[in-house]
Amino acid sequence: MNCLSVNDQILRPNDILTTAELATGESRASATPMMEQYIEIKAANPDSLLFYRMGDFYELFFQDAADASRALGITLTKRGQHLGQDIPMCGVPVHAADDYLQRLIALGFRVAVCEQVEDPAEAKKRGSKSVVRRDVVRLVTPGTLTEEKLLSPSDSNYLMALSRIRGGGEPAMALAWVDISTGVFRLSETAPQRLLADIMRVEPRELILPDTLFHDPEFRPVLDVIGRVAVPQPAVLFDSATAESRIARFYDVRTLDGFGTFSRAEMSAASAAIAYVEKTQIAERPPLGLPERESSASTLFIDPATRANLELVRTLSGEKGGTLLKAIDRTVTGGGARLLAERLMSPLTDPAAINRRLDSISALIGLPAYAAELRDHLKRLPDMPRAIARLALGRGGPRDLGAILEGLRVARAIASFAAGKAFDGELAEARTAIDALPQPLLDTLSAQLADELPLLKRDGGFVREGADAELDEMRALRDQSRRVIAGLQLQYAEETGVRSLKIKHNNVLGYFIEVSAGNAAALTEGDTAKARFIHRQTMAGAMRFTTTVLSELETKIANAADRALAIELAVFDRLTAKVVCDAEPLKAAARALAVLDVTAGLAALAEEQAYCRPVVDSSTMFEIVGGRHPVVEQALRRQGGGAFVANSCDLSPRDGGAFGAIWLLTGPNMGGKSTFLRQNALIAILAQMGAYVPADEVHLGVVDRLFSRVGASDDLARGRSTFMVEMVETAAILNQATERSLVILDEIGRGTATFDGLSIAWAAVEHLHEANRCRGLFATHFHELTVLSEKLARLSNATMRVKEWDGDVIFLHEVGPGAADRSYGIQVARLAGLPASVVARARDVLAKLEDADRKNPASQLIDDLPLFQVAVRREEAKGRQGASRVEEALKALNPDDMTPRDALEALYALKKQLGNA
Repeated sequence: MNCLSVNDQILRPNDILTTAELATGESRASATPMMEQYIEIKAANPDSLLFYRMGDFYELFFQDAADASRALGITLTKRGQHLGQDIPMCGVPVHAADDYLQRLIALGFRVAVCEQVEDPAEAKKRGSKSVVRRDVVRLVTPGTLTEEKLLSPSDSNYLMALSRIRGGGEPAMALAWVDISTGVFRLSETAPQRLLADIMRVEPRELILPDTLFHDPEFRPVLDVIGRVAVPQPAVLFDSATAESRIARFYDVRTLDGFGTFSRAEMSAASAAIAYVEKTQIAERPPLGLPERESSASTLFIDPATRANLELVRTLSGEKGGTLLKAIDRTVTGGGARLLAERLMSPLTDPAAINRRLDSISALIGLPAYAAELRDHLKRLPDMPRAIARLALGRGGPRDLGAILEGLRVARAIASFAAGKAFDGELAEARTAIDALPQPLLDTLSAQLADELPLLKRDGGFVREGADAELDEMRALRDQSRRVIAGLQLQYAEETGVRSLKIKHNNVLGYFIEVSAGNAAALTEGDTAKARFIHRQTMAGAMRFTTTVLSELETKIANAADRALAIELAVFDRLTAKVVCDAEPLKAAARALAVLDVTAGLAALAEEQAYCRPVVDSSTMFEIVGGRHPVVEQALRRQGGGAFVANSCDLSPRDGGAFGAIWLLTGPNMGGKSTFLRQNALIAILAQMGAYVPADEVHLGVVDRLFSRVGASDDLARGRSTFMVEMVETAAILNQATERSLVILDEIGRGTATFDGLSIAWAAVEHLHEANRCRGLFATHFHELTVLSEKLARLSNATMRVKEWDGDVIFLHEVGPGAADRSYGIQVARLAGLPASVVARARDVLAKLEDADRKNPASQLIDDLPLFQVAVRREEAKGRQGASRVEEALKALNPDDMTPRDALEALYALKKQLGNA
């Protein structure tokens, strides 16, 4: 049974009383006010599980208890009745609450944490039956987490707000996203046609939007994709008329003129994000940075289907292993890992900004010893932004202060050994931010914090000895009193002659003397003993006593320990206030250190994997020499599968033209087409995020939009077949691609009838060439399309090379000019393990199809349908069985020993045997 605090009451069956109830005389009739309190608080938070604090447990009742018990796998009990029905109940220990919260949040629940907000002694003053006041101190939602246990160090935890403003013309839409665990706050305008792509670029853990928009049928396709991440909120939260005043109030400023210029939709979204943060954090204010505006044109547009197909940060099965992020991540800090993922998800479109990042990587590659030492220092760097957030929200502990101190020390060490080196760009900006760190804060934390820090501030012991004179005095009294207790125990043992006498302590009796029942006479017999040793408690095998001296000493010890803890808590509050006051320079330095980590990691990656620096400019060039797939190459190396076959790709303008080229790629399945297609898209992404790339040489004119449709899947939930999904995605590409876009398409038209598919693919190639005029790779098995190269000037044929040897096909994984003469599908089917009879039949059908009338090749197979062919094969097999018996009989004959008559009779017998077969 869960332990309850003294002043808590709860409904229970009449025959059940807890130890606490017996000790305090709680009556069963007094339970009603407590349940009334619970119901009132729950009514104010209907969409959240209510964690109702009772002593050392968070209790859940009614439907909350049923839901939580199923989700957490904990026992569901019953406690009393309400309206004639049993009350379901379950609970989780307070000390383990973070673990349970993590599981509930992962399952999509929201939790309201209800704590005691009154001292039980104050409640008792109102009457013995009064209930301790409680209130919700925090709403725990997926997008507002700060606890270290609930967050992944390498993943951002964004809360996003979506706003739509209706005016005279087209409705304006905007997104605002914040990470209260790090203080990031950004804004961006969006539009219906790119809304889902912009949401997926950020990957928020929680998306709030007006309930009117949530129920808008036009928004349903977006909701179908993002699912339970979307949480409707009252439309008043997004009121643009009050947005500016709400933001100004949050930042405690009179005007937002110094923040920049924002649209009404952006202001509405930002205000809604702030309102939701205030709603969930109740009285606490997280240290959010000033909102930063992002232009949609400043980042590479990657639609959701492309992100999924390219497996940038998550595979199609939802795993992190096997992704591009996993392949390139060499960061050693949580902040660096988050920044790397952010840059990968949002590649740039400004060549100058891209080259600034590349310059920083080049500088570290040129200083290998410096880069190695830098990474060694960074490995000691704690997660300062998240420590700041926990301290600001009142959820921090001594180790969070220790994280700030260690971060300051690491930053100073990096600044010290970097002195004298000249850097430009991002490295120079990082040094400036690090140099701006407040030295007084470092000095104060160093002087105040102990070397070994406890997890919880209530445990004490985190203030350094000598930092506070009064604290040292209280500690000395406390520690000396412990030695006095030991001396007093020895004195009493000698005086009573009971060597086993012990002075112990518990939270109920305080300090007490304990002897075995057999030795109790020494403390109870005689007037002197009775006057000195006061009986406290009789146990089954022992008796407990106290003395006046022991009681007085206990009071001194208790006061000294309490006073020492009070002093430490006051020191903690002062240090926390200093950290929060210096939050902005601390976060700026943390961001700078994350930039250093990302840059050093990408430099290490380039050295380790032999990547090259790409040339990135504003042209429409797309030339890759010796390109490699970064994920596949590393997988082959780990598995010992040999070297990756590098391939070049040139989609640059032809003969001085303005528009890029399109390659029509043919070749067999398993020949490496999909790998080749994806590797060129990944190289473009890496180049535009400002990283070295897996190739010998790369010249890339920035891509504004990247579309990649490789692979096929259906969408049964929305009633879409594989072919329908393919056509929807292809339509989006053909409608949105521009002259600066990169389009990668694989097997368009394969999901329908042959001539329908060929027609669609034919028309799509023409549209890409004539209307979109983009750079592109178009892989197909429709060899008829290769004739388009004679008609379309910017279209070239390319093929995956293969060799045939003794009837087998050997995939070379090389790309060369020209068109494939065959698809080699039957050879691939044989390699896949199809039965030999099926492979043989397929070869037969293929031969007849290739020789048949091109206008209607199937017409000549009408008399050779597979159904009848099976019967023919069965008759042939039966004949072969009969023939084999005749053969055996022939082998048994010896013509040299036979007379003419014997030979004639044997011939008749064989003929008869063959006829019976």
